[in-house]
Amino acid sequence: MTQGRNSGRGTSGRGRGPLVADKRYPGGSARKPAKKAPRRKTSAKAKSGWRLFGRRKAVRRPPRKRGLLGWLLMPFQIVLRAIWAVSWRMGVLVGLFLVAAVAYHYSKLPEYQALLDGRNQGSVTLLDRDGKTFAWRGDQFGGVVTAETVSPHLKNAIVATEDKRFYRHFGVSPRGIASAVRINLREGRGPLSGHGGSSITQQTAKLMCLGVEYDPEIWDSEAAYESDCRQSSLWRKAKEAIFAMAMEAKYSKNEILSIYMNRAYMGGGAYGAEAASQRFFGKSANQVNPPEAAMLAGLLTAPSTLAPTNNIERSRNRAATVLRLMEEQGYLSEQEREMAAANPAELSEAAAARAGGYFADWIMDTVPGFLGDQTTEDVVIRTTLDQRLQQAAEDAVTYVFENKVREGSKAQAAVVVMSADGAVRAMVGGRKVRASGVFNRATQAKRQTGSSFKPFVYAAALELGYSPYDRVLDAEYCIDIPGSGPWCPQNYTRKHYGEITLTRALRDSLNVPAVKVSEAVGRDNVRHVAGEFGIESSLADGPSLALGASESTLIEMTGAYAGILNGGSSVTPYGVEALTLVGDAEPLMGASGGMGERVIRPAAAQELIWMMEKVIAEGTGRRAQIPGWQAAGKSGTTSAAKDAWFIGFTAEYVAGVWMGYDDNTPLTGVTGGGLPAEIWREAMVRVHSGLEPQPLPMKAPEPIAVPEPQPAPRRQGDGVGRGIERALNGVLRDIFGN
Repeated sequence: MTQGRNSGRGTSGRGRGPLVADKRYPGGSARKPAKKAPRRKTSAKAKSGWRLFGRRKAVRRPPRKRGLLGWLLMPFQIVLRAIWAVSWRMGVLVGLFLVAAVAYHYSKLPEYQALLDGRNQGSVTLLDRDGKTFAWRGDQFGGVVTAETVSPHLKNAIVATEDKRFYRHFGVSPRGIASAVRINLREGRGPLSGHGGSSITQQTAKLMCLGVEYDPEIWDSEAAYESDCRQSSLWRKAKEAIFAMAMEAKYSKNEILSIYMNRAYMGGGAYGAEAASQRFFGKSANQVNPPEAAMLAGLLTAPSTLAPTNNIERSRNRAATVLRLMEEQGYLSEQEREMAAANPAELSEAAAARAGGYFADWIMDTVPGFLGDQTTEDVVIRTTLDQRLQQAAEDAVTYVFENKVREGSKAQAAVVVMSADGAVRAMVGGRKVRASGVFNRATQAKRQTGSSFKPFVYAAALELGYSPYDRVLDAEYCIDIPGSGPWCPQNYTRKHYGEITLTRALRDSLNVPAVKVSEAVGRDNVRHVAGEFGIESSLADGPSLALGASESTLIEMTGAYAGILNGGSSVTPYGVEALTLVGDAEPLMGASGGMGERVIRPAAAQELIWMMEKVIAEGTGRRAQIPGWQAAGKSGTTSAAKDAWFIGFTAEYVAGVWMGYDDNTPLTGVTGGGLPAEIWREAMVRVHSGLEPQPLPMKAPEPIAVPEPQPAPRRQGDGVGRGIERALNGVLRDIFGN
């Protein structure tokens, strides 16, 4: 049996062991399973082709049984699948839109050099008589700086403060935005309120107003345009981001930084790093040291608040923070940071003077608007200001108010100093001596002049041939004014001094003689002389004209006194010597004032100066005496002491002082010969410091020879004639005395 099995295995002749089936079914022959057809192998290439082009028969799998958790999660899975389906499609659309928007803005961007000066207005630079800058107005642009030419300290300070990842992002810093949102939320603000997280590129995009230029036909004003450009809504932020990415594609990092440094407002009217550096430190932006660079970079956060001309200590505190950031980011070593902190930035003299004060305001009011506040050009104005004299006037006002005015007083004062030709050398328009953009009492306040007007009464008399030695009777005197009744002037002392000379009448500022002289020479002549000397205000028609009942400004009165000093020629006070457009060689405007027509004879002017010198040497102006110098002048106090004046001159300068209250409250215990005279003296002592004393251009009058009285022969029938003569002489004595 065994042999038969072996012989049936095949013809190979090789032996074979027991079959597995034999073992599985012992004791009998088992039915052999049908032999399967061999499976044809398919190559990997064929499989790939089958998947791509063929269609495989789907193998139906039995559905998985969902448990309770599966049924609960199924709605969420459906929602998530829907969200994913919508999200990736929206993402594709947003990406395409973003690419298109960036490409659009990219195509519209000009070469970066065209974006460096982003001002809508021009600037005005004010120079003193020596050519030194003392004030700025308008939108200052000091010139182009680039990231390559500016001081590396300033470049590093800006990057460290505004965008430390500037050189590593593509225009938008997600980390910076996330950090800003976190800070805002932690501080209790909205996510977009406060810290914006904007990159330097985004800030530059905002400075460019996303490429929208100012158009007066579209915008109501530049303020409205600026307000729209400074929006911080979510949509505006998105537009900024797109514009910033377009800039990153168009310009290099240094070009973007250059645009930013030239367009950013940095306080004090300065646009750009160069203007700010010149404005605050008097040097170019490529010369600033670390503490100066830190102060400039610190201004970018809040330029108006942090401007060093407003609060130098606040600016220095901000600069100290910037220096710490520079150290943390490796731009400064610890030793360099400590040295910079120990030697903080100092303002230049011009910057310390703030904006040029009252004088600069006056200059801007005198030039045409299209060359001043509204200029679209860059203008340079050379002025008559003498900064040494300006400091002298400011110090005088400060000294008197600190030492001689009661604490809490609201009284104000104004000072004008000028040359004999009307060139204004210094101006103070109020107690806050360096204020700017406020009411200027030297040029804008019209006040009654009081006795400071009297020199023009005597100028008219001298011009008509009167002598300083002529005499007038100081006695009770009344004038009948039609419609008002009698008017009886009184002297300040309420006393009368009999027959006196014109010189004494002016020296002691007596009212009755002044009115008599005015009436004798004619009010029209007095008004004419005063008007020709430059008092342009409406002058009173009545007899009170002689006592300064008319109103005038301090600068007008000081200019009129300058006409007396220069020998009797009219004067127009002026402050502009030349106005030039930047880039032009020839001035567009010359001097705006100066000496004009002759008003009185030189001899009359010299005699009037001689009379006025007695006011300071012997009369009501003794407090104004200047050691070593001859000085002439006149005090003035109005009715009820609402205004007090002192105006006078030496051979070198004319100065006027006014004191009073803005609301016309009477001064207490103050006359023109008191505090105003002291302010005048304090100012003029400082003004003349270091100068060689010069004599006044005055001339003493010839003494009047009084002939011995001769007895007149009696003639028959002359009684009536002599009676008329005596009556006329009596009238003349009442007016002038003997």
